[in-house]
Amino acid sequence: MSIQKFHRRLLLRLGSVTLASFVSANCSRRSLFSPKPTIEDQSKGQTKGQTERQPLPTTPACGDDLATPSQTEGPFYTPDSPERQSLLEPGFAGDVIVLTGQVLSSQCVPIAGALVDCWHTDAQGEYDNSGYRFRGHQFTDADGRYRIETILPGVYPGRTRHFHVKVQAANQPALTTQLYFPTEPANQGDFLFNPSLLMTMSNDLKSATFNFVI
Repeated sequence: MSIQKFHRRLLLRLGSVTLASFVSANCSRRSLFSPKPTIEDQSKGQTKGQTERQPLPTTPACGDDLATPSQTEGPFYTPDSPERQSLLEPGFAGDVIVLTGQVLSSQCVPIAGALVDCWHTDAQGEYDNSGYRFRGHQFTDADGRYRIETILPGVYPGRTRHFHVKVQAANQPALTTQLYFPTEPANQGDFLFNPSLLMTMSNDLKSATFNFVI
């Protein structure tokens, strides 16, 4: 073999090794200086179906910022009402309605044995201030539930239709408030009306619900 051919083969071998070394070094340099994928980049790689299968948790209907607002008891409260769930009496007039719900703590825990005292006007918008007509109290069951069977109260000048209620857990301050009926024309003209105290009504107006958070 001539010296020229030997040098030519040696250069070819050295050239292939040099090229391989260059490629390897280049790849290593890219891996060192390329930014690592972020959490955001990784989340973009999820499919739409995967994202939709992870719904956000719902917000419960209670909490410190959702405590039931208090309102004045008014001049017509009578203490020591009879303990009963039904405020209906023989010969009553008016459309029957059943109000149900729960008494909950700000941590959404049902409060058993809570006092629920309710009073309101008769169908003509008058309070019974000498007796206990359409007045009564009860205590919530083990699930914090109450049930009041009564009539739609009437309206009187200056006020919209409403229930008066006192709610009290054992050894805790009493919440005094009022509950309102949706779609009442007089709501917006009532100086005490608070939309946070609207009950949820059935379409036939025969039942309503409201949860107290205390």
